[in-house]
Amino acid sequence: MLDSLFARIDDQRDALIALTQDLIRIPTVNPPGEGYLPCAQFLGERLKRSGFDVSYVRAEGAIGDSDRYPRTNVVARYDADGAGHTVHFNGHIDVIEAGLGWSVDPFGGTISNNRIYGRGSCDMKGGIAASVIALESILAEGIRFHGAMEISGTADEESGGFGGVAYLARQGFFSKPRVDHVIIPECLNVDRICIGHRGVWWAEIETFGKIAHGSMPFLGDCAIRHMGAVMRAFEEELLPSLANRRTGMPVVPEGARRSTLNLAAIHGGLPEQIDGLPSPNVPDRCRLMLDRRFPIEEDLADVKNEIVAILDDLTRSRPGFRYKINDVMEVLPTLTPEDADVVKAVAASISQVLGKPPELIVSPGSYDQKHIHRIGNLQECLAYGPGILDLAHQPDEYVEIDHLIASTKVMAASTLRLLGVPLR
Repeated sequence: MLDSLFARIDDQRDALIALTQDLIRIPTVNPPGEGYLPCAQFLGERLKRSGFDVSYVRAEGAIGDSDRYPRTNVVARYDADGAGHTVHFNGHIDVIEAGLGWSVDPFGGTISNNRIYGRGSCDMKGGIAASVIALESILAEGIRFHGAMEISGTADEESGGFGGVAYLARQGFFSKPRVDHVIIPECLNVDRICIGHRGVWWAEIETFGKIAHGSMPFLGDCAIRHMGAVMRAFEEELLPSLANRRTGMPVVPEGARRSTLNLAAIHGGLPEQIDGLPSPNVPDRCRLMLDRRFPIEEDLADVKNEIVAILDDLTRSRPGFRYKINDVMEVLPTLTPEDADVVKAVAASISQVLGKPPELIVSPGSYDQKHIHRIGNLQECLAYGPGILDLAHQPDEYVEIDHLIASTKVMAASTLRLLGVPLR
């Protein structure tokens, strides 16, 4: 059975390449959320022709949703005869902006040196294409199974997934009894299984001062200097402490196997004038965006409290220091058990296809597994797909064609294992 299935997937090489290229050529850039509807419809129409029942779900009221940029998701389901498990492949259709530094058209789907180039080629339109070809190949082989297979193309993963998987999870799309196992084809290397991710807390700190003329700063109180004191305290107190906190989670790369803090953005003072010259004023406010990543050994309340403790110490020790802190986003760490059925099925399939056991890893950043775990209450979830993690969001992003083929075989074999089909 598998020999015939794998041979069919090999024969679908050109179709897999073409589907990946077609998806890249729909620029679903987020923000603002361009091209979601045509991309969802493109996937939906293809899967409908393959026998899937297709639904389009707009995340009305979600962050970013508008008539101009609707957060449109597509969910396709194929029900076989008889009760059984449901295996769901979830891929996000959005990509980040192309940025500068490309040597090829970022939305051209250029092929060179056995690679397909383009924004989203590995993160993660190649993975979506692989999952489509995997399930279509199972159906074309006429393999009998009980249960159901699903594929979804969802919005906004790059901005938190609230208009995509989070919205669908609240509607029951990622919970039992509808779904039993979820595979997310993120680009975490073809010989790895990602069983979770670190937690994240985004927060904005604002410091306050008093406006005055820039020629007489002694009459004001500089909010930027107050923020400088915050950053100095982070440098001297917090960052050295974080560097010493190691996790038992198998996070990659090695540098992410500890707690981290990124100062993501800072804004202070009054806006520049139209000619680009700044206003000659003492700034009375400054804002700093924090991106704090933490492993499963840390508690979110403790993560927040140690930041607040530094700010409160400055309030007591620094004349005129005042601050406000706002939560922007919080996500708890996730970790699927290594003995979960979905992990065992994908591991066995990788060993079979690649001839070596997989590496079990944890992602340094979060992805849509967070919503499936926390909202859908479904622990049978992991990330597996083609593409090199370090290439995500880079200029000249690409996916190896051979990795696409291999991951398609792994996805197909894993699906059959999870559906209880005897493999011979």
